Amino acid sequence: MTTARTYGQMCPLARSMDVLGERWTFLIVRELLLGPKRFKDLGDSLPALGPNRLTARLRGLEDAGVVRRTTLPPPAGVAVYELTERGEGLREPLGALGRWGLGLPPSPDIDTKTTRVDLIALSVSSVIAPDRLVGLKEIYEMHVGKETFHVEIADGRMRTRSGPAPVRPDLEITCRVRTFLKVIFGGSRAADAVRSGELQVAVGSEEVVERAFDLLSGTEIDYPVYLGV
Repeated sequence: MTTARTYGQMCPLARSMDVLGERWTFLIVRELLLGPKRFKDLGDSLPALGPNRLTARLRGLEDAGVVRRTTLPPPAGVAVYELTERGEGLREPLGALGRWGLGLPPSPDIDTKTTRVDLIALSVSSVIAPDRLVGLKEIYEMHVGKETFHVEIADGRMRTRSGPAPVRPDLEITCRVRTFLKVIFGGSRAADAVRSGELQVAVGSEEVVERAFDLLSGTEIDYPVYLGV
């Protein structure tokens, strides 16, 4: 006999969904893939979830060994939730789901004001083929619209994280959301955006700019749907 919280099947996919299949759970993991977050941060990112359900989902993820509570070192010193090594193993499969979702047609139920470029970068960067990253160790800091995030390449992996880079980046750029989406989705080239002034480079050479956006590009979609136009 099975309970309401399990599929009761000795199948790897079914077991994964026993842990992750409840509504909002994937999106909590999505936020933590961007780095450790306070309970309030998670609540602000997922306002429709509500604090009671957020508490329940986090408890379930803790029990499954996906998430743990910890305290950031000084000077922050705040309590946060972060992914465990097992939780970090979800980066590639969730990134693949996100990249697959880039091509889905728009729905009238979706509010385009919820567009976040850090989540688009997360979906793209999580599934970069390792052979494209061989020998690279770089950090790109992105100021896009009101968002700041960074993309780190190390050990053959590319990770998108919230906030500014922890060390001096190899590339630091500023642009509007529209410009960022045009460049990564094939509407224009990074070099052209730099020349036109749409993309400002505070740190980094032309070569690094081209490399960063080449890695983040490659999925041609109708990007205006993300802008509501």
